[in-house]
Amino acid sequence: MSQSELQREFAVEIVRQLRDAGHQSLWAGGCVRDQLLSIEPKDYDVATSARPEQVRQLFGHRSTLAIGAAFGVIGVLGGRSREPIEVATFRADGAYLDGRHPTEVVFTNAEHDAQRRDFTINGLFFDPLNEEVIDYVGGQQDLKSCIVRAIGDPRARFDEDKLRMLRAVRFAAAFGFEIEADTLTAMQEMSAQLNVVSAERIGMELRRMLVHSARARAVELLECTGLLNQAVACWPRGPGSQRDNLQQTLETLDRLQSPSLPLALAALLSHCSPNEDGSDLARQLRFTKKEGELTDWLLRHVAAVGRAHESPWPAVQRLLIQPAAQELLALHEALVGSTDEGADFCRAKMRLPAETLNPQPLVDGSDLIAHGVEPGPSFSELLEHLRDAQLEGHISDRKQALALADAWLSGRGDR
Repeated sequence: MSQSELQREFAVEIVRQLRDAGHQSLWAGGCVRDQLLSIEPKDYDVATSARPEQVRQLFGHRSTLAIGAAFGVIGVLGGRSREPIEVATFRADGAYLDGRHPTEVVFTNAEHDAQRRDFTINGLFFDPLNEEVIDYVGGQQDLKSCIVRAIGDPRARFDEDKLRMLRAVRFAAAFGFEIEADTLTAMQEMSAQLNVVSAERIGMELRRMLVHSARARAVELLECTGLLNQAVACWPRGPGSQRDNLQQTLETLDRLQSPSLPLALAALLSHCSPNEDGSDLARQLRFTKKEGELTDWLLRHVAAVGRAHESPWPAVQRLLIQPAAQELLALHEALVGSTDEGADFCRAKMRLPAETLNPQPLVDGSDLIAHGVEPGPSFSELLEHLRDAQLEGHISDRKQALALADAWLSGRGDR
């Protein structure tokens, strides 16, 4: 049995046990939506009339986690090969004073629970024992009509949690849906309020959008709602020539094939500003330091690919032996829209045997010290000079390298 089958079986088992104990129990949210879209759910959520303490008593304290008991959420452990499943008591939420969490919750029934959720397509329930969809919010029709619609008043839903505006974009892009008119208008009117959301939460949503195949559509929606300016601080604001680069940015993003986050982020920033620092944006969005450094490296070196065929080989070689060389070429080709002479040159060189593309250096620092060279400010410069000469084919063994080192030092008047 596959992992997904095991997880589904576990989710059915939880519903069955809750029903046998006299509680109403249904699948809720994203797993129902995905199933109706013929997408294999990544995880399952269970909603129930059972109170948190009743869920823990039924499944046992050792097999449950009070991960959000104050909000009626208990994690039920599945043991080996099964991921925990969240079981949440039907609830209605109080006011959201912090833009994320309700000040209080009141345990209620399934119909009221559906009304507190964000979008109609996420407000559906499913009875896996009777194979029946329970729909209090019109979610089935919106799925058929390919619409993302806020439940109730969209301004109230977004006022409760501003991140829902980014989620609307992500769902619309990922499923190829349109955002319902009133929901879209509310997003445009409230986009500036995204600044109350933590950088970590914004970064998580952007990560999911940028690595998805519909990344270009997501960025287009972000821009038309005004959310792109809020989520990506360096994105040009107001009218101007840089704003005209949006179409180029979308085309570049669309050409990428299964990119990493740094590659997609570099593509987003490539038309944004010639001096944009990928590390700075990554840091703002709480991406990892490594992801920020790679984004910055791609932005700084991508221009070198187009002129690689007419550049000194040592400079090109140093790029092609980097772990992210393939991503660098992918970014260049996405930017220009096809391959070109520079990219062809790079790809041909990268097909060389490793010992030809990146031969072992003829000498290293210890060799120079043993030869009598004093370590100093010019030490690394000398090593680079010797490496360049080796790559260019001017020297081919240790003896020649040391002789060239002597000549270089003599020309500088030091040793």
